Amino acid sequence: MPTIANNTDIQTVITTFEMTPGTCQDLMDALNEAYAEFISKQPGFIAAGLHVNDAQTRIANYSQWRRREDFMAMLRTPEMRDRNRRLNALCRSFEPVMYDVAATF
Repeated sequence: MPTIANNTDIQTVITTFEMTPGTCQDLMDALNEAYAEFISKQPGFIAAGLHVNDAQTRIANYSQWRRREDFMAMLRTPEMRDRNRRLNALCRSFEPVMYDVAATF
């Protein structure tokens, strides 16, 4: 199982989704399907986790990739572009941001 560690060459991506409680489960279903059917099978994918807040108004997605270019290539595929349009329809906003792990405890 991958772990969070600094001083690695792994690319970390944290994506936050904002939605209403009424669409949270629909968005979770779509994200689970995207990971099971497509994202997890892409070159460079290592692992991911989905996190839901208590109010069901936010989902945080933490994913790890071997390289930044692997993540960007996945986003540019026609399949993921189509899936992102469907995800966008289920939420108010979502934004993937790339990070370097600066410290772990």
